[in-house]
Amino acid sequence: MAIRKNGAKSDFFTKISLVVVLALISLLILLPLANILKFASEPTGLDIFKALPESAVDREIVKNTLKLGLTVGLLGTLIGFLLAYPQVRIEFKGKKFFHLLNLVPIISPPFAFATAVIVLFGRSGMITRGIFDWRPTLYGYPGLTIVLTLSFFPVAYMNILGMMKSLDPALDEAGQSLGAHKWRIFRTITLPLLVPGIAGSFLLLFIESIADLANPLIIGGSFTVLASRAYISINGDYNVPWAAAYSVLLLVPAIIVFAIQRYWSQKKSVISVTGKPTGRVQTIKSRPAKFFILSTTYLIALLIILIYLTVIVGSFLQIIGVNNALTLEHFRYVMGGFGNDAIMTTVLLALIATPVAGLFGMMIAWLVVRKVKRGADVLDFLGMLGIAVPGTVLGIGYAITYNDKVKVFGHTIVPQLAGGGAIFAGALVIIMVYVIRSSPAGQRSGIALLQQIDTSIDEASASLGASGSRTFRKITLPLIRGAFLTGLMYAFAHAMTTLSPIIFLVTPDTPIMTQKILAEADQGRYGNAFSFCVVLIAIVLTVMGLINFALRDRKKGNLSS
Repeated sequence: MAIRKNGAKSDFFTKISLVVVLALISLLILLPLANILKFASEPTGLDIFKALPESAVDREIVKNTLKLGLTVGLLGTLIGFLLAYPQVRIEFKGKKFFHLLNLVPIISPPFAFATAVIVLFGRSGMITRGIFDWRPTLYGYPGLTIVLTLSFFPVAYMNILGMMKSLDPALDEAGQSLGAHKWRIFRTITLPLLVPGIAGSFLLLFIESIADLANPLIIGGSFTVLASRAYISINGDYNVPWAAAYSVLLLVPAIIVFAIQRYWSQKKSVISVTGKPTGRVQTIKSRPAKFFILSTTYLIALLIILIYLTVIVGSFLQIIGVNNALTLEHFRYVMGGFGNDAIMTTVLLALIATPVAGLFGMMIAWLVVRKVKRGADVLDFLGMLGIAVPGTVLGIGYAITYNDKVKVFGHTIVPQLAGGGAIFAGALVIIMVYVIRSSPAGQRSGIALLQQIDTSIDEASASLGASGSRTFRKITLPLIRGAFLTGLMYAFAHAMTTLSPIIFLVTPDTPIMTQKILAEADQGRYGNAFSFCVVLIAIVLTVMGLINFALRDRKKGNLSS
C-alpha cells in the first residue's frame, strides 16, 4: 500500500497508523478466517465438501439458507421501501414518531421478535388461539421469514430513505411539466434512480438473514440452515472440522454478495444531485394512493407496537397468556445472581469496546480517504470484513483461534484468551469481537463525511508544521464528529445486542445478556427472557442518549481548540 506524501511528520504518523490498523485487522478478522480454512481443509472437513453433491441433507440445508436469504431480502426491502416512501413523499401526522418506531428493531435483541411472535401467533398464541382459535405452526420457514423480515427491514428503510432524500425534486417537476402523471414519473424517473439503493438493501438483508443464528435456534424447528448446522457441529457433534466446513459454505455466498453490493454501490451509482436542489418535493395528494401507501406504515407500526408491548407486559406477568397475575419476580431474577453478573459484564465490555471500535473505524476511514494512495480499496474492504463475515463464522473462527494459544513464528502472542477460567481472558476475546463487528459502521460514515471535506484543511495544518497525529486529533476528528457519534452509538447498540459470534466464546466468568436471553427463551421461561430484553433496551437507549449528549455538549469546545 502506497502512502500519499504530506510531509515527514505526517508520513511517520501515517505509517505507524497503517501498521497498527493492518495488525489489528490481521488479529481480529484475517487470522480467525485463516484458521477456519485450515480446519475445513482437514480430511473430515473435506468430507463435507465431497459429500455435498450426493448428500440430500446437506443440499437441503444449503437450499434452505439461500431460500431464506432471498425471501427475507425481497420482503425486507419491499417493506423498507414502502415505509421510506411516505416519509419523503406524503404529508401525514406523526411522521417523526413513525420514523423512530421503524428504527426500534435495531436497538433490541435479535430474537426479541421471535419470542414475542411465538407468544402472540404460535400454536398456543394469545391472538391465534386465544382470539381466532387457530393453531398455526410458526416453527420453521414461515416463522423465520416473519421474524427476520421484521428484525432487518430497518436496514433497507434507512438506506432507501437516505437515497430518496438526496434526489433532486427538479427531476419530478421536469416530468410533470412535460405532462407525465405521477405514476409515470415514479415508474420512469424515481424508481430507476433508486435502483442502486434498492439492490444494495436487498443484498445487505440477504447477508444479514443467512448469517443470523439466534432466530433459527429459537424458531427454526426442523428448518436447518448453515448457521445453525455449524453451531450444532461444534456444540453438539464436537467436530471442529465439520463446523469449519459448514462455515466456509456459509462464508462463500456472504462474501460474494457483499462484494457485489460494494461493486454496485461504487460503480453503478446514479448521480441525481449536482449542486443545491432547485425544486420542491412533489407530495402525493390522491386520497386512494395515500390510503394504500400509509396502510403499510400503520400496519407495520401496529405490529411493532404489539410485539414490544408483549415484551414489556410479559416481563411483569407470571406466565403471559396463562397466568396474567402481576409480578416482579422476573426482574428480581434478572437483577440478582447470575442475571446481574450478565448485565454488569455485558455493559462493561460494551463500554470498553465502543470507543475502541469508534476510533478504529475513524482511523481506517482517515487512511482510506486521506492517506493511502494505492490499496485504499483493499484497506476499505478489509475493514468492512467484520460485517461481511457471518457472525457464526466469526465466532467459530475465534473459538478455534483463541481457545488455546496463538503462535506467530513460534512465539505466543495471545495466551488463553477464551478459556482457562480467567475473567480477563474471556472478556478480552469478546471485546475483540465487539470491535471488529461494530467498527464498519463508523468506517462507512467516516468515509462518507471525509469525502465531503476539502483536503486543503489538512494541507494547511501540515504547512504550519503540525504533525500528522496533531492534525488528526485537532482537526480531522472534530470535523467528523457526527460520523464518530454515529459510530459510537451503533457500536454500543450492536455490542449489547449481538449473539451469533459470542455464543461460542462465553465462559462462566463472562456471562453475556444475549446468551442468557437465548437460554431463558429456549427453556420456555419467557417472563425472564422478556425482562432481560426490557433491561437491555433501557440500557442501550440510556447510554446512546448519554453519548449523544456528551459529544454534543463538547461541540463548541472541540471546534474552538
